[in-house]
Amino acid sequence: MRYYIADSAVFIMGTGTEAHRLLTVPSVVNELKSYEASMRFELAVESGACVQSPEDPFLEEVREIAKRTRDCEELSKTDIDVLAKALEYRESSMLLTDDYAVQNVARVMGIEVRPVVQKKIKDVLIWQKKCVGCHRSFDEGEICPVCGSGLKKSRKRKI
Repeated sequence: MRYYIADSAVFIMGTGTEAHRLLTVPSVVNELKSYEASMRFELAVESGACVQSPEDPFLEEVREIAKRTRDCEELSKTDIDVLAKALEYRESSMLLTDDYAVQNVARVMGIEVRPVVQKKIKDVLIWQKKCVGCHRSFDEGEICPVCGSGLKKSRKRKI
């Protein structure tokens, strides 16, 4: 059976996906603030959607891949949980998310992605930080170690 791993956007925006094929993680439930999103979630669970915690080995693998793409600063705990669950079900699932950083990491991991309402990413990107003062490039950080100016996220290359 093919599963749909649901990010928060599935319940916030709504989707026509069959509820009995939905899987999500507990941290997604914590992100549902509106009454409508909570109701969509409750209806999905009553119709067979499952909530499962991600397993530690998959969480670690997601963190490692996010470090390589340099998306780790953009990913929330919920994003990492959802990616780990999608990785666990990689062969029989599709990840439903509008988050571009999540899509970027998922594509590197070989996970099929379908956006909920946004456009799908076209290219997998590796990110870097660029100093707004001296224009030097760095892999991470918020402040330039050379001149002290702020660092801004920029695209390093496409994969």
